[in-house]
Amino acid sequence: MEKLDACIRNHDKEIEKMCNFHHQGFVDAITELLKVRADAEKLKVQVTDTNRRFQDAGKEVIEQTEDIIRCRIQQRNITTVVEKLQLCLPVLEMYSKLKEQMSMQRYYSALKTMEQLENVYFPRVSQYRFCQLMMDTLPKLREDIKDISMSDLKDFLESIRKHSDKIGETAMKQAQQQKSFSIAVQKQTNMRFGKNMHVNNDRTLEEKSDIILKHTLEEEAENDEEVLTVQDLVDFSPVYRCLHIYSALGDEETFENYYRKQRKKQARLVLQPQSSVHETVDGYRRYFTQIVGFFVVEDHILHVTQGLVTRAYTDELWNMALSKIIAVLRAHSSYCTDPDLVLELKNLIVIFADTLQGYGFSVNRLFDLLFEIRDQYNETLLKKWAGIFRDIFEEDNYSPIPIGSEEEYKMVISKFPFQDPDLEKQSFPKKFPMSQSVPLIYIQVKEFIYASLKFSESLHRSSTEIDDMLRKSTNLLLTRILSSCLLNLIRKPHIGLTELVQIIINTTHLEQACKYLEDFITNITNISQETVHTTRLYGLSTFKDARHAAEGEIYTKLNQKIDEFVQLADYDWTMAESDGRASGYLMDLINFLRSIFQVFTHLPGKVAQTACMSACQHLSTSLMQMLLDSELKQISMGAVQQFNLDVIQCELFASSEPVPGFQGDTLQLAFIDLRQLLDLFMVWDWSTYLADYGQPASKYLRVNPHAALTLLEKMKDTSKKNNIFAQFRKNDRDRQKLIETVVKQLRGLVTGMSQHM
Repeated sequence: MEKLDACIRNHDKEIEKMCNFHHQGFVDAITELLKVRADAEKLKVQVTDTNRRFQDAGKEVIEQTEDIIRCRIQQRNITTVVEKLQLCLPVLEMYSKLKEQMSMQRYYSALKTMEQLENVYFPRVSQYRFCQLMMDTLPKLREDIKDISMSDLKDFLESIRKHSDKIGETAMKQAQQQKSFSIAVQKQTNMRFGKNMHVNNDRTLEEKSDIILKHTLEEEAENDEEVLTVQDLVDFSPVYRCLHIYSALGDEETFENYYRKQRKKQARLVLQPQSSVHETVDGYRRYFTQIVGFFVVEDHILHVTQGLVTRAYTDELWNMALSKIIAVLRAHSSYCTDPDLVLELKNLIVIFADTLQGYGFSVNRLFDLLFEIRDQYNETLLKKWAGIFRDIFEEDNYSPIPIGSEEEYKMVISKFPFQDPDLEKQSFPKKFPMSQSVPLIYIQVKEFIYASLKFSESLHRSSTEIDDMLRKSTNLLLTRILSSCLLNLIRKPHIGLTELVQIIINTTHLEQACKYLEDFITNITNISQETVHTTRLYGLSTFKDARHAAEGEIYTKLNQKIDEFVQLADYDWTMAESDGRASGYLMDLINFLRSIFQVFTHLPGKVAQTACMSACQHLSTSLMQMLLDSELKQISMGAVQQFNLDVIQCELFASSEPVPGFQGDTLQLAFIDLRQLLDLFMVWDWSTYLADYGQPASKYLRVNPHAALTLLEKMKDTSKKNNIFAQFRKNDRDRQKLIETVVKQLRGLVTGMSQHM
């Protein structure tokens, strides 16, 4: 260990010597590095600055270089385009030359040009899409050249296109004349065999029918001389010649296909209506005549040629046309808001359908469409009659119709089915119970039925179906339009109580007239009301709802009128003693009620009684609210006495039976709450009230403790204010103590009631 320690010490000394020898060099190296560090920082800044300046200086060069690259790309593209255009220009020039030759009708040169295009020019540019498009058009151009060569056929097609409307007009006129003739014959047959439902004088009507038929036949004879046939309007010889030529060449199929194709194009043009077709009847007429003319020509071609058109082809064309026609009519007829225009449109459709049906085309879908249009026609009728009803109601004076002579009486009876033996026995002048609007409404309902019937004519429907249509449309008029007009009328602010009474009377008579409307429809359609499927008129429910609304409005307006009178009350609640007579506002109110209930005598008994009871109850409630109003702080005994006089007048009014039919004192019971409350204060019988409270046989059973407490507190405050020296008078002191005692007991009752509730 000693040797080892000595060895260690020797090594340490050697290390120390070595470090001492190299220490100066290490210090010098560190010093040099510190000097170099400063230079390195400067160099870094210089390099960064130099790089930034290089970048800024090279940015413009980069942009110019990119522009040069783009320009060279554009130059290369332009060169490529120029080369391709130079390759395509001859093709385009040749194709332009071809189009020019076609326009100049140089068809042979055009065919040569097409051959050059296909063999020489198109192969050079076949990779381009426009070349393919041009190549695709060449077969069509060849077909066009072939079609154009058929000049005779083209002239024929142009001719029938121009004359389609004239041909159709002629055909529809002939069909209409034939139908008129058939109807006249049918009417004469019905008259002779007694089948007409409006017969009043068989002999006279039969003679008239013969005259009508004679005139119809004469008109037919005159018109036959004027009406031209299809052959007179169109020369079909070009079709025959072209058909023979193509048959001889063995290319009959090409001719047939061309003809059918062209006719289909014309069909699409004919079926495409003008935008304004729905604005006038003439617009629809032109549309229909063109279509009829088209198919009349096709039917003629079908029968005079063999194979050019077939029945399957015409049926297919007709089905396509029928779908388009129905779509057009369904869309454009929705714009028709005038029922007369819709009716004329229906007549045109019927003539149109009958005409084409005569040529063998199926028209069932057209008659199905007419049922849709019928619904729209009914809607337009309903809107029109809604305005008519509103005008009638606006112009009515809501007073019974005065009658001054027998002629006037018969005039009203002729308009409205009214039967009243008592009224007939009365001497003139007299009055009908209903107002002027009732016969006018009845007449307009019949006019509506006539208008609805006009659409049902010529629809090839049975009398039962027509009867059902009329009854359903009439029900819509009653339940939707007339009912709505009545309800709107009832709710109008200017309609007063007198007018409401007259409206109720009017609805009663209109309801009774519904059975005559049913008889009216039965006479028109000759369908008995006993038929199982016959629809009934809903007049009963319609006018019952209107009456109920009018009755409710009467109750409301009557209560509002009572409120207006009550608002005029001007009580002196601190008066020492009463005036000895009832208040003026209340007497005016009672006089008003007497007069208005006199008007109510024309109402059904239940309505008048309900209105009277409602008015008395409302008056009683209003008086009670006035007496217990929270804003009223003090009431003197004199004011209570004055108020009692007013309530006595109300009771006298109730006992005078203003409306007959009440049993006993039923009407007086409306004021029983007020009467018992006032009696309690007038006789000051608090001991009886408090002792019997809650007993069924209590004298003051209808007196509410809360109402008694409220009124007593107001009287207590008045007593204190008016009796400043009451403590010096023994009677006044005793009365004051009694009031306070009763108030405490009443408060206990009120508290007990609230806890019990």
